Amino acid sequence: MAIDEIRKRIDLLDDVLLRIFNERARLALEIGHHKKLLELPVYDPSREKRIFARMKADNPGPLDDGAIVRLFERVIDESRRLERIMTQAEGTTE
Repeated sequence: MAIDEIRKRIDLLDDVLLRIFNERARLALEIGHHKKLLELPVYDPSREKRIFARMKADNPGPLDDGAIVRLFERVIDESRRLERIMTQAEGTTE
C-alpha cells in the first residue's frame, strides 16, 4: 500500500476518533452533572483503575499496555477537567 493510501486511512480513523472523543466528553459531562446532584467527587480513582485494567485486558496490540494506560489517562484527565469546569459553572448560576 502506498504512503498516501495509508495516510488517507489514518485520516479516516482520526475523524472517527474525533467523534468518539467528543461523544465520550459529552457523556462525561452528563456523569459530572449526576455527580454534582449526588454530591460525589469528580475524581474516582477506583473507577479509573477499573478502566485501565479493562483496557489492558482487552488490548490486542501493537501498543503495549503502558501506552494504552497513558492514552486513557489523558482522555480521562480531559474528561475530569470538563466535569470540573461544568460543575463550577453550574455552581455560579445557583
